[in-house]
Amino acid sequence: MINAIAIDDEPLALNAIATLCSATETINLQKTFTSPVKALKYLRKYPADLIFCDIQMPVMDGISLVRSLPYPAMVIFTTAFSDYAALSYELGTIDYLLKPIDERRFSQALHKALEHFNHIGRRDQSSGKSIFIRADFSLMQVPLADILYIEGLADYLKIYIENRRTIVARMAMKEMMEKLDPDEFIRVHRSFILPFKRIEAVKGTVIFGCGRKFPLGKTFVEDFFGRYSL
Repeated sequence: MINAIAIDDEPLALNAIATLCSATETINLQKTFTSPVKALKYLRKYPADLIFCDIQMPVMDGISLVRSLPYPAMVIFTTAFSDYAALSYELGTIDYLLKPIDERRFSQALHKALEHFNHIGRRDQSSGKSIFIRADFSLMQVPLADILYIEGLADYLKIYIENRRTIVARMAMKEMMEKLDPDEFIRVHRSFILPFKRIEAVKGTVIFGCGRKFPLGKTFVEDFFGRYSL
């Protein structure tokens, strides 16, 4: 799932993008903005994978916004003007859609974004047993072997890492599980993911490891005992 935001000073244009996004399971449109300044402030705190962005906007245009991004992100420009196409590709954008946005072209742009997103994921996974997490306005590399446990808190995660400060990221537990090797990690509760190697003992529905106790949720009991053995 690709997490996205949309930026356009015209509310009707944002509604059109939201409608197109709702028709696919590929995109999770988290938020829309009519103010590029507010959008940039949001992105500095909550990085998105993909940004739909108009170009001609008051206060800050889309080109300036992309150049000001605090981290590398996929960008699809959505504009009524064809003049900026060459410049947009120089910036490494995924695609350039002219308004009114055609559904077929929108699908093509999403396909490009998904291919790029999956390519980055495969590259990251092959880089030596690490995952990359967007947090603290950057893309942070986390070696899988160093993860102690992961705690879910509403829309956020806390990743506890050996000999390193805890990382707080805006991500769902399901999305995190998709990044992890199922042979090495298991979800034991709606709020906890554990590496198998960190589990020291199990007593009833209580798991011991990393100097603390973890509850084993009812819906995870069967899967846990089917995969874990002391």
